[in-house]
Amino acid sequence: MKKITNKLLLKLFIFALLLTPNMAYAIITNYISIGNKPKYTNLFSNFEYVNPTAPKRGKITLPAYGTFDNFNPYIFKGTASSEVVALTLDSLGFSPADDPETAYPLIANKFELPEDKSFIGFFLNPDAKFSDGTPVLADDVVFSFNALITKGSPIYKFYYMDVDYVEKISPHHVRFYFKKDTKNRELPLILTSLKIFSAKDFKDKEFDVPSLTPPLGSGPYIVKNFEAGKYITLTRNPNYWAKNLPTRLGFYNFDEIKYDYYQDTTVTLQALFAGNIDLRTEYIAKSWATGYNNELVKSGKIKKQAVTHSRPSAEQFFAFNVRKEKFKHPKVRQAISYAFNFPWANKNLFYNQYQRLESFFMNTRFAAKDVPQDLELAVLAEVTEDLPEDIFTTPVEKIFRNDKLTDRENLKLAVQLLKEAGYDFINEKMCNLKTGEPLEFEIIVNSANGNTFTRVLLPFIENLRKIGIKASTRILEVNTYKNKLDNFDFDMIISGYGGLNMPGSEQKDLWGSISANTKGSNNIIGVENKAVDYLVQKLIETEENDLYTAYVKALDRVLLFNHYVIFNWFTNTDRIAYWDKFEFPENNLDTGVDIFTWWTKE
Repeated sequence: MKKITNKLLLKLFIFALLLTPNMAYAIITNYISIGNKPKYTNLFSNFEYVNPTAPKRGKITLPAYGTFDNFNPYIFKGTASSEVVALTLDSLGFSPADDPETAYPLIANKFELPEDKSFIGFFLNPDAKFSDGTPVLADDVVFSFNALITKGSPIYKFYYMDVDYVEKISPHHVRFYFKKDTKNRELPLILTSLKIFSAKDFKDKEFDVPSLTPPLGSGPYIVKNFEAGKYITLTRNPNYWAKNLPTRLGFYNFDEIKYDYYQDTTVTLQALFAGNIDLRTEYIAKSWATGYNNELVKSGKIKKQAVTHSRPSAEQFFAFNVRKEKFKHPKVRQAISYAFNFPWANKNLFYNQYQRLESFFMNTRFAAKDVPQDLELAVLAEVTEDLPEDIFTTPVEKIFRNDKLTDRENLKLAVQLLKEAGYDFINEKMCNLKTGEPLEFEIIVNSANGNTFTRVLLPFIENLRKIGIKASTRILEVNTYKNKLDNFDFDMIISGYGGLNMPGSEQKDLWGSISANTKGSNNIIGVENKAVDYLVQKLIETEENDLYTAYVKALDRVLLFNHYVIFNWFTNTDRIAYWDKFEFPENNLDTGVDIFTWWTKE
């Protein structure tokens, strides 16, 4: 009898699909893309920004910030170490830095897409194994997904809310079925990024209970040792099943990676000079300008380098908690923003190293400009509720503080906005004329970057004092800070998120009314706005690229005109300093720094 191989099973399955009249025709493909065209062909050997022959050797010690009492960052409880999951668990597919709109094979070596887009299927690589040698099976995929949406942080319910259910078809074949009439072009790509846990590993333990037992993973590293809140050492798995796959060749070249935990980012500069860590990313402009003037850098023992990139900028801002009555009126929020003098801070604190953020999608084609035109104007016309009055006539640039004016002139404009919102001076305090309550608020800051932000916040607070607003700042220990955020117990915080190549389902978690009062969601601000909800849903649904861009631009504009945040700053460089014992690919294709493509010198 002829032996039935995996290849033969796949052929039989495709043949069966063709003979089944009631089932939508499905194509089997080596990639999933929501862009115009994938960069890499089916026969590619490695990504262009790696060195496929990089030697595997050596160690690197990196800084991490805060603390940890848990190795599962996908749950609500505890303070997790995200580094462990990132390096010990693989996902179904992988999107490279130079083609982020496409996913290529990892645990899944083929993708299944039906003509009616009612599901996505994954054919698992029969060679995929967990670090104990057991195979990665459909049962593990089903467990991982169900655990996330039933026991994971609330954000995953929003992220995967268009998935109806997941089904095991065979030991190496699994499908995610979408809810009826679902329109979400990004959903297949989103599901490729699903990290896969071992169902067997969780047989006798709860997924949603914090644990310091490292999860059994299928990724390139395994945990060697650790001390909670202090360090984690990971060692490269020499039997890593995917090490020669095109999506892994040239990555993960260190035999050992250690993360030392620090409570303050400034401390790690001295740790670098002392040789306690090997590499440091610089987040503080003053340190970058003045902190490296020593013999280690001058002699070349420590390299200092600014690596340019074209990635979407990370977003950082002072975020209002609009659940608070005092922040309900957009003009109050806009007035407060006029007190933040970015040009002064950039010159006197940042050594002119930054640019001001002016969009929720900065450094992308999605940033709103001037007044709405063409398709963007048309999609805004579809919205009938919760649009600011001046959104169609006022250029975006006019809603921000005018940096060509003096502080005094901008503060006068702020006072005028406050009066329009029902405030005025009473005994030299800016008060709500209906309630008599003075306008006061507190800015809480995480201890990991509290010292850095204090010097930025003090001039801001002083400007607010000049217009009768009492603001204060308080630095909180990491766990206390996290608890306040989880419970929305704050006035203002410093918040943000990473740059987004293709905004999609995560926007519901960031701005959607559905997440505004869900503890642990990323809708920190508390946005509940029908126009925002409509635009988020439409950008998720649309499959036409120009229309998609118009919806994202319109969303950006609506968020901007509601003044939910006071934007901070950004730079299009990765500023790093490292001991001269490493090498890395010279051709980074504007992707920036990826430490996992580096290797140690001989």
